[in-house]
Amino acid sequence: MPYVNIKVTKENLTPEAKARLIKGATDLLVNVLGKNPNTTMVIIEEVDTDNWGIAGETVTVRRRRGA
Repeated sequence: MPYVNIKVTKENLTPEAKARLIKGATDLLVNVLGKNPNTTMVIIEEVDTDNWGIAGETVTVRRRRGA
């Protein structure tokens, strides 16, 4: 039973985009590994940009300065 955990920053990800991510991740496991889509679980976790860091600073700070 494959389990895929997708973590993204919480920045207005639409339900439609989430559905496409779930479908795309499922299709990838079916096509590459031959997994059964009926037993493939995909979880999307949205993380606040204050709780996500890159190169020693939060994504919030990086976005403010255009990085």
